[in-house]
Amino acid sequence: QVQLVEFGGGLVQAGGSLGLSCVASGDFSRYILAWFRQAPGKEREFVAAMNWSGSVTYYADSVKGRFTISRDNAKNTVYLQMNSLKPGGTAVYYCAAGARARVFGLRTPGGYEHWGQGTQVTVSS
Repeated sequence: QVQLVEFGGGLVQAGGSLGLSCVASGDFSRYILAWFRQAPGKEREFVAAMNWSGSVTYYADSVKGRFTISRDNAKNTVYLQMNSLKPGGTAVYYCAAGARARVFGLRTPGGYEHWGQGTQVTVSS
């Protein structure tokens, strides 16, 4: 019923910027939308989250001031604008939607029922 398709991954130099897009379909008006990332051998890490109206946003401490989550209602698209990228940001980035996110916790992957396919972001030094 809800599906997510991601775009925008790629290679970028440290200090540079990259924008990710997540096109959503289905009824997700009550869902929390989020971005997670996972580096090889590491746990999936929370990056940012928002409700669909955009009235509430949350960011991991590691990305505050550098990343911005936003959406375009007309395009049914969630964005993650990443500025001042660091080599530690190299990971597969996932878009997620969760109706249970407020129950499990916004930073917990288990609260998100729907996931995009992931897009690779590589930050070179």
